[in-house]
This record gives sequence, structure tokens and C-alpha cells, in this order.
Amino acid sequence: MAASLSCPSRAWIQGGSTLSWNPRKSTLGAPFFVKSPRNFTVVRMAVSVEKNSQSPLERYEAHLDDAKVNLLLDRIKWDDKGLVVAIAQNVDTGAILMQGFANREAVATTLRSCKATFYSRSRQSLWTKGETSMNFINVHDVFLDCDRDSIIYFGKPDGPTCHTGAETCYYTSVADVLKLPQVEENRLALTTLYSLESTIAQRKAEIVEAQNAKPSWTKKLLLDEKLLCSKIREEAGELCQTLENAEESKRTASEMADVLYHSMVLLANKGVKMEEVLAVLRERFSQSGIEEKSSRKPKH
Repeated sequence: MAASLSCPSRAWIQGGSTLSWNPRKSTLGAPFFVKSPRNFTVVRMAVSVEKNSQSPLERYEAHLDDAKVNLLLDRIKWDDKGLVVAIAQNVDTGAILMQGFANREAVATTLRSCKATFYSRSRQSLWTKGETSMNFINVHDVFLDCDRDSIIYFGKPDGPTCHTGAETCYYTSVADVLKLPQVEENRLALTTLYSLESTIAQRKAEIVEAQNAKPSWTKKLLLDEKLLCSKIREEAGELCQTLENAEESKRTASEMADVLYHSMVLLANKGVKMEEVLAVLRERFSQSGIEEKSSRKPKH
């Protein structure tokens, strides 16, 4: 009997039904066993190591054996050295953590262990991210691009990914280098949401360290909890009014931005990261909202 390649407490699955051959031709040139969400030309292999969360493809318990994994690996466009580019991305923040290379064995090992595994071209051997530092990247999903010549490990890091101790390996902006060639400012490649969180955290640090006496609205909110809470309630009310008064969509987006900003200031005040919020949302994906509400402990 072929060994199961499911991760602990999680089986290989296909969204919508038990795993079976897809009679329609995929972009891989043959009938295939994974159907992409919304028919995008992406092959998705779902894995998980978290007991409390499921990806959309993890709702059913059909196992994928070695033969089917090999069939998948045969359809990847390996280069002349048997490698593909392998990118690791944070499943919650979207941050690009690192880039390496993977061969067949590295991809298969990743699927078996749910730990991001690569192939070292210098050492000519496999290596699992975190095998020395213990900062593993716990893989939830693996994606192939449309040309089948690169992959993404979608996962949750246990700690800093970069050997420098940075959260990701991408912290030097090209714009900064071109502006000041002699100085390489270390700042992470952040999306809009996390750039805002970083700015709020900086304002909080300035208060604690008594630096930069320049006044700011964020600092004022951080120093006045009553004002902060009143602004969140005010902005939430104005957001609801855009629906009740049938206001234009731009107004709704603007009010939602206000709610989000003020709520993130509250998170900073409480020492809660946005990543923690997104992790909670991800864990609820496979659970009915009604069930989730009823499972909550009553507030006292």
C-alpha cells in the first residue's frame, strides 16, 4: 500500500468532493486530479499542520498517494539541473519570506513534512528552513504558477526567516539604495496594511522613548484611550451610514479606511499584531459563522 502523504491531522483533499480524476483537461496537458478555485490555471496542493484551521481544499479526507504526487511532479517544468524557483510566502501577512530552489525530492519532502524544504545548489543537498535555527516555515498550501516553472510555499513561519534575524529576506528598498548609495536602510518590504502598522508602532515607540516631540494624531490617540474608543465608535457609525443612506462606494471605502486605521491604533495600544487578527480569521474559514458565534464563551 502506498504511503499517505497527508500532514498530521490533515488529509489531502479537493474542494467540493472527494478526490477524483477531473475529466476536463487542465493546463498541464492531461486529465488532472486537482481542480483550481474559480478555474484559474493554478494547481493547488493543500496541506496543514494547524489543528484549528483548514484551507478550502482541506474539508474532505481523500488521501493522495505517492503515485499521484509523482504524477504531479512529472508535470512541473524543471530546469536543466532539475530545479524550480521556490518562494516562501506568509499565509497571513502575504509577506515574501525568502526565495530558494527546489528539486523533486525537496517538493515531495515539503508535502510529507509540511515544512518548507529547498535544494542547496552550493551544498548540493536538501535543506529544510529552520533545521538549524528552529525557525521553520510550516506549509499550508503549495501553488504552481501558470507556466509550471516556479512554486510558492504558502506557510506560517515560526520566527525570523532571514539569517540576519529579519522577518523576511527582503528589507533593502532599491529606491533607498539609488537615493543614498552609501546607506542601505533596513526596512521590510511591506504591503499597505503592514506599512500602516509599522508607522503606528513607530509613533508608539517615540512616545515610550520620548523621541521626536513633533505632535501627531496617532500619538494623541495612543495617549488618550477614551478619545481612541470614541473615534472607533464614531467611524463605525459613519461606515454604517454609507449603507443606510445609499452613499457612493468611494465614501464607504473612505469610512472603512478610517475604521481600520483607528482600530489598528487600538491594536497597537494593546500590543496585538494585525497578523494575529488575520490568523484568527483564517482559522474560522472552515467553520460556520453561526457555529463560531455559539461556541464563544459568554462575556461577563
